[in-house]
Amino acid sequence: MIVDAHQHFWKIDRGDYGWMDDSVAAIRHDILPSDLAPLARACDVRATIAVQAAPTVAETEFLLQLAGGNPLVAGVVGWVDLEAQKAVDDLRRLSADPHFKGVRPMLQDIADTDWILKPAVLSNLAIAAEMGLTLDALITPRHFPAIAQVAETVPRLGIVIDHCAKPVFNGADPGDTWRREMARLASCPQVFCKLSGLANEHGPGWSADQLRPVFEHVVSVFGAERIMWGSDWPVLDLAGDYVSWFKTAQTLAEDLSDNEKRMLFSRTARQFYKLKI
Repeated sequence: MIVDAHQHFWKIDRGDYGWMDDSVAAIRHDILPSDLAPLARACDVRATIAVQAAPTVAETEFLLQLAGGNPLVAGVVGWVDLEAQKAVDDLRRLSADPHFKGVRPMLQDIADTDWILKPAVLSNLAIAAEMGLTLDALITPRHFPAIAQVAETVPRLGIVIDHCAKPVFNGADPGDTWRREMARLASCPQVFCKLSGLANEHGPGWSADQLRPVFEHVVSVFGAERIMWGSDWPVLDLAGDYVSWFKTAQTLAEDLSDNEKRMLFSRTARQFYKLKI
């Protein structure tokens, strides 16, 4: 069973996708499960994780409604204002739906790099961990120290680094700082990594060979048992397409053992998000 650990849906007239400016005009239209279904079938993807794309609880509720009517969607990573007094109430209410698996603050869009270290945020993350919820860390390299501190402060919180922390490519080289900091995060046993988003981060000319240095490093420091494949579709469509990225990921993984491939493309996501599939 192949699991896509990271994809998005949106309905534009909901009105809370503030990041959708003209630079992403190609994907600024409704994206719903019926649009994903043929792509999933083409790659034999049997389950997905729908990840928030707007900083509102209302959008999380929208995703949970979609998941309730679509067996392909096995889980939802939503948004809650982790700095607000009502965060715990929101987490408890959303958790009444078994599809709700975790939260994702849009850290890359928050000017304060250390926002996630605010006492209220850390307290609410600790409560989320007690509830069995996870944290998707949408970070760039500037956030490495903060996320490492979160991992050390809230050791029971499962954290997954989205898009391999968005490395800055110089050709195919993601840089020594990125390598060192990813290894530091990997030293925390509750921190995982998503093999996703790399086509967009690399830009034109991406290929298995161009992305291999990132892949090989995350495998070396996390191990396949803590890496999960994700499409980042439909954002992926700005730099490629679903089937091509899936085939590229398979090419990157061709030297892994059969068990390691099962972890990368299925079991890691199923275990991390506690999917009932």
